[in-house]
Amino acid sequence: MIVCITARAAGTDAMTEQRFGRAPYFVFVDTETGKSESVANPLIDAAGGVGPRAVQVLAERGATVLVTGQVGGNAARAIEAGGIKAYAYRGSGSAADALAEYTAGDLQPL
Repeated sequence: MIVCITARAAGTDAMTEQRFGRAPYFVFVDTETGKSESVANPLIDAAGGVGPRAVQVLAERGATVLVTGQVGGNAARAIEAGGIKAYAYRGSGSAADALAEYTAGDLQPL
């Protein structure tokens, strides 16, 4: 399973970012292999409607789970339509911390 965590920088040690569509980075982690890949968000400075387009970035990388702080209404609809499960991480830890909480079942669905 591929989990995407919104982050302020690249890598699983990066601090998480609460915003979905405007997150500087998306950190993708394959939970089966432990391999991670960080992708700079190409939409961070784009004009409106970034949420649904950011969902496309996740879909292109095969993410089935999103861990972030919050999503807007349009993004939420696109996430649901894309079959991606979204979970709220409102802590101030790293992407690895958010992934650990998700894996432990401690996060609430968005």
